[in-house]
Amino acid sequence: MASHHHHLLTTVLLFLLAAAASTEQPKFREAPAFRNGKDCPAADPSTTIHIAMTLDYSSPYLRGSIAAVLSVLQHAGCPENMFFHFLAVHRHFRDLNATIVSTFPYLNFRLYRFNPALVRHLISSSIRRALDQPLNYARIYLADLLPATVTRVIYFDSDLIVVDDVEKLWGIDLDSHVLGAPEYSHANFTPYFTPHFWSHPLFSSIFDNRNPCYFNTGVMVIDLTRWRAGGYTQKLEHWMRVQKRFRIYNLGSLPPFLLVFAGNVKQVEHRWNQHGLGGDNLEGLCRDLHPGPVSLLHWSGKGKPWLRLDSKKPCPLDGLWAPYDLFRHGSLFSDS
Repeated sequence: MASHHHHLLTTVLLFLLAAAASTEQPKFREAPAFRNGKDCPAADPSTTIHIAMTLDYSSPYLRGSIAAVLSVLQHAGCPENMFFHFLAVHRHFRDLNATIVSTFPYLNFRLYRFNPALVRHLISSSIRRALDQPLNYARIYLADLLPATVTRVIYFDSDLIVVDDVEKLWGIDLDSHVLGAPEYSHANFTPYFTPHFWSHPLFSSIFDNRNPCYFNTGVMVIDLTRWRAGGYTQKLEHWMRVQKRFRIYNLGSLPPFLLVFAGNVKQVEHRWNQHGLGGDNLEGLCRDLHPGPVSLLHWSGKGKPWLRLDSKKPCPLDGLWAPYDLFRHGSLFSDS
């Protein structure tokens, strides 16, 4: 009988440990505390830099988000003047809060509930499944989710690192524009939309009297006051509804932004989005940096640095991401 009880106890213990392991994953090491330099202004609403990102607890992207936050803090002249706005789906709220608090005990942040139902009925399937996740569209709703007192925000994707003081990006003059981003006017604009779009006079005339350039929505400086006043969330949703009916593009959340903003974006220096570093993972294609100075490295594309590093097949530039990786490898009992 005793051995039966012992066996039962062992089974229960193993079950509890397995449950703990599943709920405690993923685990991250605690980041160092980053403090303001002596020349920093006192932290108040006028000196706060607002950064918005999504957090997806159930995907490998969380590891990227954590690395991105660390990179911002490490290169900031006044890290205590940063405020992070994290958008997440409701079911992982408690886990995410615990993860952020344990990884960045000194971070000024707030978690926001993003309701996937807001956008699920508007999403059309794209050529890449990762682009169809509702959270990928959360950036459209920043102006609604963030408090009205937040009048400007920098939006960052989860697959990037900042290697410069983000205050330089924050301080750009948007003039009368709603949005600022690095633009690429030499990129061929045509493939972002289907032949049906270009052959339809009502659609293709959208770009008349505009000089549309490609821009990547993974790095944007947004004037939320102008966005709210102009109803830009509704304008983006409009194009998603059109897409549902007429299939005018193939790629996720980018084309609606191009339709609404291309040709009316405040140009930001290219150093602030060295994008495309993910390349095409299927061919193992590694990308080089574009020529010129670098303030931000962005692994947009299929290949993510953490996946390539884990598989022991990294691209050369993935080594630049690795120092910001706080992911704790190993078992439940390992602290390494």
